[in-house]
Amino acid sequence: MITNTTKIVIIEDNEVVKDGFTLLINNIQGYEVVNAYICCEDAIKNLGKDQPDIVLTDLELPGINGIQGIQKIKQLNPDITIVVITVHEQSEMVFDALCAGASGYITKDTGYAELLEAIEEVKRGGAPMSRNIARMVVSSFQRNHSSPLTSRETEVLELLAKGKSYTIIASQLSIHKETVKSHIKNIYFKLQVNSKADAIEKALKNKFI
Repeated sequence: MITNTTKIVIIEDNEVVKDGFTLLINNIQGYEVVNAYICCEDAIKNLGKDQPDIVLTDLELPGINGIQGIQKIKQLNPDITIVVITVHEQSEMVFDALCAGASGYITKDTGYAELLEAIEEVKRGGAPMSRNIARMVVSSFQRNHSSPLTSRETEVLELLAKGKSYTIIASQLSIHKETVKSHIKNIYFKLQVNSKADAIEKALKNKFI
């Protein structure tokens, strides 16, 4: 008898999350987790054997990161659909993952029902994204792309505009506090302003953020 089972591979180094996703998906008729790995290297090595239709991957992984893993998987088999499931919401990582070949981007605070909906959507050829990620993508298209700011400087200024402190910005972007200060210094120079309020006002007016 021919079965129409969608085969899924999971790449996730958090054992609890990996096992939870595996149990959830295997309980849904028509889906099977053929393998789950803690690193991209193992998943890539067994790609020919597993023959997955969909790969669910984290980005921050031991060895090569998820973005490099996405690129490699798509090179080896362009027909495999890849969905990122991660805690990271920085615009740079989102766009890097999508440019590498990911078809969807879901954050880990997404509920199980939404996760299954995302898998169904990507199976139908859609591009599932968490609401905040979709908003970020839309905002990017609306943004003035002649901005003098780099993507990282834009992220720093967006967080400043939300009232975040230097310490919180450093934590959210996984950079040092001194690096945040350096970015802000560059932002002031490029926008020819001398204060946070003026930088935010000018950036909003010109749709840099």
